Amino acid sequence: MNARESITVDVVAVEQLTPLIKRFTLALPDGAPLPSFNGGAHVLVSMQEGDAWHHNAYSLLSSPHDTRQYQIAVRREEASRGGSAFMHEQVAAGTRLAIGSPANLFELAPGAKRHVFIAGGIGITPFLAQLAEHRPEDLELELHYAYRSPEHGAFVDELKAGPHAANVHCYVDSEGQRLDLLKLFKNLPADAHVYVCGPQGLNDAVYANAALLGWPKAQLHSEQFAATDTAGKAFTVVLAKSGIELEVGEDETILKAIERAGVTVESLCREGVCGTCEVAILEGEADHRDQYLDNDEKAAQKTILLCVSRSRTPRLVIDL
Repeated sequence: MNARESITVDVVAVEQLTPLIKRFTLALPDGAPLPSFNGGAHVLVSMQEGDAWHHNAYSLLSSPHDTRQYQIAVRREEASRGGSAFMHEQVAAGTRLAIGSPANLFELAPGAKRHVFIAGGIGITPFLAQLAEHRPEDLELELHYAYRSPEHGAFVDELKAGPHAANVHCYVDSEGQRLDLLKLFKNLPADAHVYVCGPQGLNDAVYANAALLGWPKAQLHSEQFAATDTAGKAFTVVLAKSGIELEVGEDETILKAIERAGVTVESLCREGVCGTCEVAILEGEADHRDQYLDNDEKAAQKTILLCVSRSRTPRLVIDL
């Protein structure tokens, strides 16, 4: 998300939902409607902490039918590199933030009538807006929500009181309740589309169980909320078009290093999923950590996604 698309918003409310999750309500300073969006969309939140900037993508969880406000939820990560810690510790009602326009990489499949959502922990957030967007009589929506213990079940009361309550199924790990993915797939109609958002282990398990039954990949959709490990040895990145040379720190991504230098790069998800920040490699070898390039493309070493991947060589020259 580039700076030209930045929207200034005020935080009008902050709620502690669970020991680790807070909900933030955002609105324009003049009270005007915010840009429209569909369920599954996210916004990029930019946070300034001294001379440093944090840029994190968060799903919009409020109803797309009411754009007077946006709502996002942020889980405090133990190994936070700044974003979630900043939101939890420094953001309160009255704080002003910059967000990008909504972008959607997790829309419902057009034309499908049966949609099955599988959420783990904070991965519930994109499904909240999708449930709010559609009436039960318009689409068949079914939610399977797994979380650690009752106190970590964010939004459960709202889900059970909502219009889709009859099709909301919760699984509390501490109470011995487990989601049987293989059984779930066996009982689904052949035309159902399945969506998963949660830790990588959950996403992998959904795809593995679907594969056992020959479930069509075109009917599987995923979004990963947990950040990819982007740490590693420091290296130098060279922007060939400008000649700028930058040191990429051990805990810094190429994208953040470039932004630190004041250079604007198009990006959306910042998690190695959408491919927006893909650029050509002119010299050096990438350490690919994205979920966008396939194995052949990674082996070819022709391009790199700046938001998550690193360099295997001390120096990496890119076409930027």
